[in-house]
Amino acid sequence: MGRKKQKKNYLDLIPRRAEGLLWETGEDGIVVLQVENTGVFNRIAQKLFRKSRYTKVHMDRYGSFLWPLIDGKKTVAELAGLQKEAFGEEVEPLYPRIVKYFQIVESYHFIQFEN
Repeated sequence: MGRKKQKKNYLDLIPRRAEGLLWETGEDGIVVLQVENTGVFNRIAQKLFRKSRYTKVHMDRYGSFLWPLIDGKKTVAELAGLQKEAFGEEVEPLYPRIVKYFQIVESYHFIQFEN
């Protein structure tokens, strides 16, 4: 008998922003993450081609709403509820959309999940 691979239930997870990740909110309310470009190749590119040490990642308005609320205490489901209160039907389909958001920010190591 094979074991079934258990899927993550993202709604029960508690996201926490990555330590040391710099971010700011612009006047337009859009969150901009500043991701440091590290590693040998990035250092060479910075020296030779005058590439920036940081890459700026601009979130959309829904991600910009969620980002400051990620505190290591609220679950994804609680954050989804807050987004639903703020935007109403505009964010539908809410749960598939918010799960995709957290999958993406996790894949870039902008967040980790507590549980």
